[in-house]
Amino acid sequence: MKAMVIDKYGKVPMRLENMPTAKIDEYEVLAEIHAASINPIDFKIRDGKVKLLLNYKMPLILGNDFSGVVIKVGAKVTRFKVGDEIYARPRKNKIGTFAEYISVHEDDIALKPKNLTFEEAASIPLVGLTAYQAFADILQLQKGQKILIQAGAGGVGTFAIQLAKVMGETVATTASDAGTDLVRSLDADEIINYKTENFEEILKNYDAVFDTLGGDILEKSFNIVKEGGKIVSVSGLPNARFAKENGSGFFKTLLFSIASNKLTALEKKHNVQYTFLFMKPSGDQLRIIADHIESGKIKPVIDKVFPFEDAQEAMEYAESGRAKGKIILKIK
Repeated sequence: MKAMVIDKYGKVPMRLENMPTAKIDEYEVLAEIHAASINPIDFKIRDGKVKLLLNYKMPLILGNDFSGVVIKVGAKVTRFKVGDEIYARPRKNKIGTFAEYISVHEDDIALKPKNLTFEEAASIPLVGLTAYQAFADILQLQKGQKILIQAGAGGVGTFAIQLAKVMGETVATTASDAGTDLVRSLDADEIINYKTENFEEILKNYDAVFDTLGGDILEKSFNIVKEGGKIVSVSGLPNARFAKENGSGFFKTLLFSIASNKLTALEKKHNVQYTFLFMKPSGDQLRIIADHIESGKIKPVIDKVFPFEDAQEAMEYAESGRAKGKIILKIK
C-alpha cells in the first residue's frame, strides 16, 4: 500500500513509500482509508516532542484519524461488516492513517455520520473525542456554566465551541480578525481578539478553561477561573497526577512533577484543578458525536482538502497556524 512515512524524528519531510498492508487480529477490521485529517499531534510526534509518552519504530506512518470503508473483519468482530462506512481515531500504538489501508480495533470505530462525506467525516474523530473527553469526562460541565475555549477558529476550537453550545454552556473564545466571523457563526457568546485584547483582563469567574495553546496562555488562564474551577489542556505539560493515573512509573512521574512545578503552584494559589488531557480512542463516544452531527447540532468546519500526494504541503500548511477549521487529505 502507498503511505506517507518518516524515517527519523525531527523536522523531516514525509515521503511516499510502498509499505506492507497491515494484518488484522481477531478483534480488528481492515479499513480502506478514503480521507484522513492533519492534527497538531502529527507534527508533535514527527518532531519527537511526545517521545516520553509515545515512542515509535521507524519508518513510521503518520496520521491519527480517518474515515473509510471496512474491507475485512477479524474472526471475533461482532459490530461491523464488510462494506460499512466508518470513522475512527485508532489507538496510539496503531496510528498510521496517511495510508491507503489501516487495521483498527472494533472498539475504536463507529459508523460514519450518514449526512457527511468521507472528507467531512475524517475531520471529526480526533477533535471530537478531544473536546468530548475534556467536557464530559474531565470538566464534567453542567448546563449554564461558563467556559473559555482558546483558539476558537482552529480545528479543535471549531468543534469544541459547537459541543459546548449543545451542552448548554456560555462560551467565550479567542480569535483573530480573520477568525471572528467563523466563531460568531458557531454561536460563541463572547469573542476576544487575541491580537488587540488580553482575555485575562476581560473575563472573570469562569467555571472552566479548555486550553489548546499551552505556555504563557495556559498560565494566564488561572486568573479567570473561579475557586474550585477546572482547566484542561491538550498542549500544557503532563503533571504527576496524570503520570500516576496512567501508570507511568516512578521516573516519569518525578520528571512530570518537576516539569509542571509552575502549574502545580498556580493550582494551589488559585484553588483550581489543572488536568492534562491525552485523548483516548472510543467508538462509543464517536457514536454519541455522530448522533449530534446527524441531528444537525454540530457541523464539520473544513479549511482545505489536499490530494494524498500533497500530504507534505498539507502538513506545512497545518504548521503555519493559518487554517480556519480542519485540513484534510483525500486518499481515495
